[in-house]
Parts: sequence; structure tokens; C-alpha cells
Amino acid sequence: MSNFLKKIRNFRLNFNRLNFNTKHLKKIKILDERSRYVFVFLAIVSVIMIYKFSTNQKYEGKINFQSNFSSHEDFQSIKRFLNKKFKSPYKNFNHDVVQGETLRSILSKYDVNSNEIEKIRLQIKKHANPNKINIGSKLIFTTERNKNQKVSVNKIIIPVSKTINILVYKDDSGNLVSEKIISKLYKKLLISENIINSSLYKSAMEVKMKPETIIEFARIFGFEIDFQRDIRKGDSFRILYEMFYDEDGKQAKSGSILFAYMSVNGREINLYRFGTNKDYGYFDSFGKSVEKALMKTPINGARLSSSFGMRKHPISGFTKMHKGTDFAAPEGTPIMASGSGTVLAAKWCGGGGNCVKIKHNSTYTTVYAHMKNFAKGIRIGRKVRQGQIIGYVGSTGISTGPHLHYEVIVNGKHVNSRTLKLPSGKVLKGNERKLFEVERIKTDVLVSEMVSKQN
Repeated sequence: MSNFLKKIRNFRLNFNRLNFNTKHLKKIKILDERSRYVFVFLAIVSVIMIYKFSTNQKYEGKINFQSNFSSHEDFQSIKRFLNKKFKSPYKNFNHDVVQGETLRSILSKYDVNSNEIEKIRLQIKKHANPNKINIGSKLIFTTERNKNQKVSVNKIIIPVSKTINILVYKDDSGNLVSEKIISKLYKKLLISENIINSSLYKSAMEVKMKPETIIEFARIFGFEIDFQRDIRKGDSFRILYEMFYDEDGKQAKSGSILFAYMSVNGREINLYRFGTNKDYGYFDSFGKSVEKALMKTPINGARLSSSFGMRKHPISGFTKMHKGTDFAAPEGTPIMASGSGTVLAAKWCGGGGNCVKIKHNSTYTTVYAHMKNFAKGIRIGRKVRQGQIIGYVGSTGISTGPHLHYEVIVNGKHVNSRTLKLPSGKVLKGNERKLFEVERIKTDVLVSEMVSKQN
């Protein structure tokens, strides 16, 4: 037995110097280092078993042989050596985000190197802001330690909202890639209505409508109604819209508006959504689109503070032409693109402060000045859709207070946006009109049923 253990000892001491380029190992085609260790371990066990059954020496029995051998110092040494080699380089972590933590500070605590962190941030940036991690959310990630003891992230899940997670992981080539994962949501139709006592926004908030739904509602009616001049106390609205809920029954996000009604200064307007989920518009009861080249007002909840025309400038004191219309509103109020088009400028415009200029077509161009800041993604060359938020009310440049200075330019000439006659939208005809009539009747019945239940 001593000769055998001596051979085992020599084998252990020379293990790292073994040459695996033998004919037998070439045939096996061992793929990685751990596979080689498994092979060697099995070889040792095989040698032990062969030795046991081939020897003519007498032992007290199988159990004694195994216990004596397994307790031997050399065997334990080999066991510790192999355990160390088989130790997994991967570690799993669940980290609860607390106040003041960033993605960089969190991963640094787990020894992830700075270059790796920056690569992860670049992947997240494709889908969300890597600097914003919600307090109380949980980061789930797996780290890997390589031969040089450097720690990298093999996989990480970052929750950026109630329904969206960003997954960053290494592909088969070892490169970091990312995906946006949206959890399952459940759609429900809601109907809201109220009397307007001061403003549409305030009245809508009273019936717990979400701000994004209110903004879309104002956008739809922005073609038909001037919210600064037309709204009267006692006017009313009704809206049928989609709301999406998460698995816990909590509101996750607003969906599309299916039907919108307003009674404004004795005039009743019914608007219906018609089209596919990706391409739809809003039409009145006669199948006429409400969309025009430009909205009447690109802001909701503001008051007219200065009209188009000659005026005495409030700061310089000189009488000069005021080429736009001013709408006073609280700082931070969203400003919408009054029409679809291409951003020509999004920069500092001197006395106009932060301003955006949009070319809508060969005829119409609009300007929005004194902004506090620009909306995300608004820059030169960017395409914008009608009603899209492009910035927020501020008081930058030469200004006496927070307001929007709005200009409309037609064929290179400044015009009064409030008296401008805009071309009407298309009218549904033929088969489209028939399909619209079916959808309109269905919607009217649904609205009637939901109102009855609510009352």
C-alpha cells in the first residue's frame, strides 16, 4: 500500500506539469480545464479500484479499505486540490437599491472593474437612462471571476419601471448585449367625465385621469378648440380610454383614447378613434378627420398674455412688431409640436432663450421660445409628430416671467396663429366610411352602457 500511496503523492506533485497531448486525450478532445480535472479524478478512482481488486493482500473488508484510504493525508490533499479547482467562478447577487446609490457605486462594491461597468451603462443607455435607478428596486446579477482575478458581470437585470426591465448579458462570443423586457399587462376600458369649472386639466385630475391621458385628450381637441378662448365654466367632457394594469392590479400605463366628447360653449363635439393600432386617427360623427396642418394652441392650461401685432415691449420699452403669440403658464408646463415635421433648430436663440424651430412642410414653420429645457431626444434633424412634447415652459432669454412665445411662419411670412385658416383633414369615403360607421355605433353603445353602470 505504501508504494501505491507514494505513486499517488508523486502524481499530485507533478499534476500541473502533466502533458495531456497523448493519443488517448487527443481522441477524447477535452474542451476546457475543468473537464481535464474530471478526467484525472476519474482516472485516480479507476486506479484505486483496479488496485483494490487486483491485489492479493488481505484487508478487513471493503469498508475498512475505503475508510483507511480516504482518511490518508495524500488522498485528502488531492481532494482539497480538486475542490479548489472545481470551485465555481460565478456568484449570484440580489441587491436592494437604497438612497444615494448608483449603478456604478453598486457594482463597484462587488469588485466589478470600472471598464466593465461603463460597458454595462452603454448597453442600458440604449433603452433607458443608466443614471436613474429607482430606490427600493432590486438588482439581480451574476458575476464571474477570471484567471487574473478580475470580476466581470455575466448577467444583470435592472428594473427601470413597474413593467420594464433591462437585461444585459454576455452572448456566446462573450460580448455584452441588452434587451428590454416588458412584463405582461392587462387592459381595461375606463370612462371618465366631469364639469369644467376652471380648466380642463384640473377637472380631469379631479376624476383621477393620468396626466399623459389628459395631454393626449387636449391634443385631439386642439384642432377644434382654443383652450384659452373657447372654454367656459360649466362646459363638460367625457372620455373612453384604455388603462393597463400589472399583475398586482396597479395602474401601469395609459393606453389609447377610443372616444372623446366635449360640450364647449353650447357646441357638442364627438370624436372617434378609427384605424389600426399602429396607424389611426380621430374623426367626428360624419367621418371627417379633426387633424389639420397645425393645432390651434400647442400648450394646455395657459392664458393668452400677449397677442400678435404691434406692442410696447415690456423690457426695452420700445414699440415694435410682436411676431408671435405669448401664452403664460407655470414653469415646466409641457409644450407640444403643433404639427408633424422636422426640427430645424433646438438651441439658445439669444433673446428667445432656449428655442425650437420646426419645419412642417413647404408652407408651414413654427417657433417655440423661452423654454426652460428641451424634451428628451429633441435635436436638429429629429422627426416629431403632431402633439409630441418638445420642451417645457420657462423664462430663458429676455423674459419677464415663465411663458411660451409661439410663432407661425407661412411661406416665409409671420402670421397670427389665432386667426390662421387651416386646411381640414381628410373625409372617409367608400368602404372606409362603412367600417367607420360600424365602429362608431359599437362605441356609442359601449359608452352608453358604461355610463349607465357608473350612474
